[in-house]
Amino acid sequence: MARPAEKSADMLAVLGITLPIFAAVALGYICVRGGLFKPSDMRLFGSFVLNVSLPALLFLAVATRDALEVFNLTYIAVFAVGALLTIAASYTVLTLLKTSSSRRAVAVMGTSCPNSGFIGYPLMLLAFPDVAGQILALNMLVENFLIIPFCLVLFELSKERGSASIPRLVAQIALNVLRRPMVIALLLGLTVSLLKLPLPEPLTRTTGLFAASASALALFSIGGALVGLPFKGHRALAALTATGKLLLHPAMVALALALATALGLPPLSRELAAAVVLSAAVPMFAVYAIFASELGHEGMASIAQMVATGASFITLSALMLWLL
Repeated sequence: MARPAEKSADMLAVLGITLPIFAAVALGYICVRGGLFKPSDMRLFGSFVLNVSLPALLFLAVATRDALEVFNLTYIAVFAVGALLTIAASYTVLTLLKTSSSRRAVAVMGTSCPNSGFIGYPLMLLAFPDVAGQILALNMLVENFLIIPFCLVLFELSKERGSASIPRLVAQIALNVLRRPMVIALLLGLTVSLLKLPLPEPLTRTTGLFAASASALALFSIGGALVGLPFKGHRALAALTATGKLLLHPAMVALALALATALGLPPLSRELAAAVVLSAAVPMFAVYAIFASELGHEGMASIAQMVATGASFITLSALMLWLL
């Protein structure tokens, strides 16, 4: 059993990781609330992170490593299966609660789509600096090619479209995924890695310059964006969605990790095993309310996002204390 001094040291180590994350989020909120920046500025900052900083980071993370080292199949399987289990569990519970199809689709997305870019990466950068880029690349691969498209199909099905439109719908979603700057950066980085192409130093320095801006700016914009969110919606469903994101999703990923071990898949390193569970425990992705507005439930999504972002300081700290 750990002695009180050891427990205290562990807690301080965890707070040394989580406090800077949420201090940056709080600073963004305070600056916008105080009028130093406008809520619309946060959309510009967020757009810069999504379309410039994170793509640069992903490109470097993949292009400068061996492809087999980056794309850890066990990690991908665990993260993907954990997300699918979360989607299935939340869909089942919400169906039993007789939630309308559109609200159910929005809530399922909220429980299963983590904010790996804006919160997950800064967290991993502090906790596992040597593999933070690899973790981001793995998470983005699963999120962009599986979790988000799956949830978008649920969105479209909630609009009561005929089954004949599903193949066209899937093709359109796939095309939209391939147009994302982060996906393009992943594919370009993979190409460079597979072909073992040398990167000129000016290119790596320039790309690294933009990549370095991702962490602080992402956290700052998350906090500032909370100021402009609408907060009129189904509060009980919002609370259930936030709970599903912070507790159900990491639990399902932990279950998938146990199943992978039982099935004899190549084991993950201690860092990656902790990272895959922590990645599922971060709040829902930054554009969640924007997606929800398509079905008219941006208020509920905003409440869920605010609750999850605030409560995640406690849940992430507790989970890290257990895992690390």
